Amino acid sequence: MIHAGWEHRLDRAAEACARAGGRLTEIRRRVLGLILASPEPVGAYALLDRLKAEKGNATPVTVYRALGFLQEHGLVHKVERLNAFIGCTEEGEHAHRGHAVQFLICRVCGTVVEMEDAGIAAAIAHAAARAGFSPSRATVEVEGRCAACGTLG
Repeated sequence: MIHAGWEHRLDRAAEACARAGGRLTEIRRRVLGLILASPEPVGAYALLDRLKAEKGNATPVTVYRALGFLQEHGLVHKVERLNAFIGCTEEGEHAHRGHAVQFLICRVCGTVVEMEDAGIAAAIAHAAARAGFSPSRATVEVEGRCAACGTLG
């Protein structure tokens, strides 16, 4: 069940999709809701299991298509290192156009924090330009310890 606080965010996501010419169907909305409600990044098969528990008729193709749409519309990001998905912290048109994103991944507790540091994005763009490369998307994943786990032995 989706927490009532997420409904407003899901409604805004549906509006953003409509403005971009897309449609947040029931299954896409449900997948997005599950991702937003998850305290940690969630994999496609975990999403499938949750959907099957609710309705019983979800398939891997259904989940992967929904995830593709959600990524395309900037509503979720894939954390490659974990092969899992996290809701985008940016909302609105900025998120839909895509943005340079960096993830801080705690190896102890699994927490993932999304951040957007323009300096990091600029450094990547500058280094790529020096190499004659024109990047279309860049995601940086940094592993380490979060502040809470840093105090653990």
